[in-house]
Amino acid sequence: MINLAITGACGRMGQRIATLALQDSAFQIVSPLERADHPDLGKNYGHVLPNPKLDVILRDTLQDNPSVLIDFTTPESTTHWIDVCKNCNLPMIVGTTGLTEKELTIIKTVAQKIPIVQAPNMSIGMNLLFQLVEQMARVLGQNYDIEIVEQHHRFKKDAPSGSALGLLESIAKGLNKDPKQIAAFGRAGREATRKPGEVTLHALRLGDTVGEHAVHFGTLGETVTLSHSAHSRDTFAQGALRAAAWIVTKPPGLYSMQDVLFGKKE
Repeated sequence: MINLAITGACGRMGQRIATLALQDSAFQIVSPLERADHPDLGKNYGHVLPNPKLDVILRDTLQDNPSVLIDFTTPESTTHWIDVCKNCNLPMIVGTTGLTEKELTIIKTVAQKIPIVQAPNMSIGMNLLFQLVEQMARVLGQNYDIEIVEQHHRFKKDAPSGSALGLLESIAKGLNKDPKQIAAFGRAGREATRKPGEVTLHALRLGDTVGEHAVHFGTLGETVTLSHSAHSRDTFAQGALRAAAWIVTKPPGLYSMQDVLFGKKE
């Protein structure tokens, strides 16, 4: 049995992770977590979820010796829980996006002591897309213009999305380039002609869109588009649970969903 701690347990992602975990006999929720000022703190999480079969108290500190912690919150909250997991020697799944270079460095440092899966997107299909766009960029090279378009709900704070930046990194790897040197963000002005070799990212915020990503490769004569659409948050929750089941047997290290799905790192 894998005992789960879930941060942001009352949030949209936290509730879906908990709901799907309760449907899987491999998991048990032992430590639902929320911020210290959350109005439901101290209540039975089964009533909050709601699920009458679940009897565990919502708290702001770890309880009942979890096997792994899943975190889809904010960069500030994630940094806090990384420190907690380090002190408790607890494996961690990080699905939070919008992380800065400083915060990513903290994750890399702590991963020397505990196993951490950190990914901009936990979807299995999306992680396959990361591989495909790298291959496409490697084959097409500099002869094709490359544009990334992402769409999310109106409430998303960070832009471009972590997944769009992940696509940029995959493309840069295929081109053998530094992603920072080829990235452009949006396009405006009277002199907005595409520059050779740039990869432009566009962020759309529309209603309740869960998540859509497309990478367009175009040249004179043809365009090739690779895309992924998430229909619900369950695709990310299922990936996070798969990562949680995988990481509990791993040694300290920083892992990606590519490692979880394709076994690149042992």
